[in-house]
Amino acid sequence: MVKGQKVVCVNDTFPPVIVALYKQLPVKGDVYTIREVFLGREKIVKGGDSATVGLLLEELKNPPDPFHQGKEELGFSSERFAPLEELPPKEAEEEAGIGLGAAVPSYGWN
Repeated sequence: MVKGQKVVCVNDTFPPVIVALYKQLPVKGDVYTIREVFLGREKIVKGGDSATVGLLLEELKNPPDPFHQGKEELGFSSERFAPLEELPPKEAEEEAGIGLGAAVPSYGWN
């Protein structure tokens, strides 16, 4: 998952503590745009060997994480979302072989 990518929520079941901390939660079946991708804190907090990928979404804004010293915004586990097939605009251009400033051939049409 990358910044700008569209994702659909596949899991909107949250425990009461999460509902109390967040102002806005995703809804199953709704489409969102990834605003930021970050490494989840599970590895640091729980000392595990793996970490989850966290997401911030354009459509949802939440308060700072009260348990994070840097007061980063509360995010969501990427496991709650499935990527849509469409690519973010920049990646779609690259995949199509068209970049900003690409030359367009002139065929005398004015």
